[in-house]
Amino acid sequence: MKKTGKKSIQVRIIIIGIFFGLLHSVIIARAVQLHVFKGSWLSEKAENQYKRSFTATGKRGTIFDAKHREMAVSIDVMSIAGFPESIRDPDKTAKTLGSILGIKHRDLKRKLASKRSFVWVKRYATPREVELIKTANLEGISFLPEHSRVYPNRSLGSQILGFSGIDGQGLEGLEFYYNQYLKGATAIQTVIQDALGRRFLEEKKVFAEYNGNNLILTIDKAIQYITESSLDEAVQKFSGKSGIAVVMEPATGAILALAHYPRFNPNTYQDFNRSRWRNRAITDPFEPGSTMKIFLATAALESGFCTPSSIFYCEDGRYRVGRNYIHDTHRYGWLSLQQIVKVSSNIGTVKIAERIGKEHLYNTLKNFGFGERTGIDCPGETTGTLTPQSRWSKIDFGAISFGQGISVSAIQLITAVSAIANDGILMKPYIVQAITDGNGRLVENFRPQKVRSVISHETAGTMKKIMQTVTTEGGTGVAAALDGYTVCGKTGTAQKVHKNGGYAEHNYVASFIGFAPAEDPRVAVLVVIDEPQEEHYGGIVAAPPFKRITYETLSYLNVPPRRDKAIEHSEKLTVSRQKGVKG
Repeated sequence: MKKTGKKSIQVRIIIIGIFFGLLHSVIIARAVQLHVFKGSWLSEKAENQYKRSFTATGKRGTIFDAKHREMAVSIDVMSIAGFPESIRDPDKTAKTLGSILGIKHRDLKRKLASKRSFVWVKRYATPREVELIKTANLEGISFLPEHSRVYPNRSLGSQILGFSGIDGQGLEGLEFYYNQYLKGATAIQTVIQDALGRRFLEEKKVFAEYNGNNLILTIDKAIQYITESSLDEAVQKFSGKSGIAVVMEPATGAILALAHYPRFNPNTYQDFNRSRWRNRAITDPFEPGSTMKIFLATAALESGFCTPSSIFYCEDGRYRVGRNYIHDTHRYGWLSLQQIVKVSSNIGTVKIAERIGKEHLYNTLKNFGFGERTGIDCPGETTGTLTPQSRWSKIDFGAISFGQGISVSAIQLITAVSAIANDGILMKPYIVQAITDGNGRLVENFRPQKVRSVISHETAGTMKKIMQTVTTEGGTGVAAALDGYTVCGKTGTAQKVHKNGGYAEHNYVASFIGFAPAEDPRVAVLVVIDEPQEEHYGGIVAAPPFKRITYETLSYLNVPPRRDKAIEHSEKLTVSRQKGVKG
């Protein structure tokens, strides 16, 4: 081989060596760049090719009644999700899904063809729907676990419980008021796609606080059922527009039952008018009528200006106040304070009010809590209406004394009457007695809370005796009397305010409020029926459901009847029940 040929070969080898050396250097430099400087960026980009994340929420806490029976629970369900970038034929996929789920093809196609990385196809699908879609094996469609809220007792206590929405947020009732305790925490859940395009959930870390806390109510499911069924029967019997009934423990302020008619099913709350959702015992004020005579009599006794035997002339049923006339259902002459409450004389009540004066009546009503919120743990509580006495005209003063021209809520009224039952001590009403975590450990405990002493022990005792006469022969509440138990009560019959002002001629609110047994009150009960037809007196319309609720509740609570009272009532009331005394 010639010398020049060898030299040429060596040059070529050197050039090739330099080329490969440079190429190798470029590869090394690129590798260093990718692994050192862009490693995290590339890892994230690669991860995005097979991972998708969405926000998951822990299971909402359970709501229990006073005896730990479930009233609201969360169950595991499957929801259907779509990943549009993995769906090759949105039209075909939408048709298949639409036929199974009953969703419009056009709406589904728009979702599945969007540029979003993740879309919900259907939240809370039924097991049947999930099974059919899994069988269809649709590309880009996944199944994600969620929690659905269920109310196993359907409409029982619906206005108390309220409901939560599809995203696990409380929207009404206790579900709304205690949402911060009930709701679960949020976590990021990851969906992983393998090389074959199959998707599965990456295991997530679940902490003890991930799920929501539980509520334990003062509501007793059995007493709630007694109260609701009794109220339903009464409203339907008199073709009423609506009704409210409340059962309270006077010594503690605990609400044992709170019923409405009509109710709704929180499992399908969207199917009902929004007005049904409202807890009207808390949110809606009404003019109470003659039940307010309890507090007028209490003010008179506490003032020292009157005793139970103080007498007043009741003007034979017609009494002029300013330019207006006040009437009684019956014509009465001279009546004692005790008799005025027993027969529910409007004129006698006005005469008592005139003796004690505006200021004392106003202060007594304020002291019992009227015109302000009770502070019960429910949303939307009304203050009611109690105008300052400085603005009362003569007729306003007279009307307020027998329950017109003042508005109260059901919870205000029963809380105030319970103060008399509780020897003059006003208690704060409450519905939730405890909050626990998922393991049953106590998070927060709510004990009975005294608000203030509103009247003396002696005045409370005297009022109990006066209120007992209402349910004896000749009283307006004889239909509320119980065999074996002493009952303190008061009827109420109030004309409703017309929407154009003044009072509607034929629209009334009938009510009865009381407690039993008189010697040791275990329960206070209020029944209010709006716009009953044919009959409108509280003693006829509201006293019978009061009687049933009180009797069945006392029996359920194992409060023994007094045998001497059972015999006494049996003898005295046989005739009087048949008379249908009005009040």
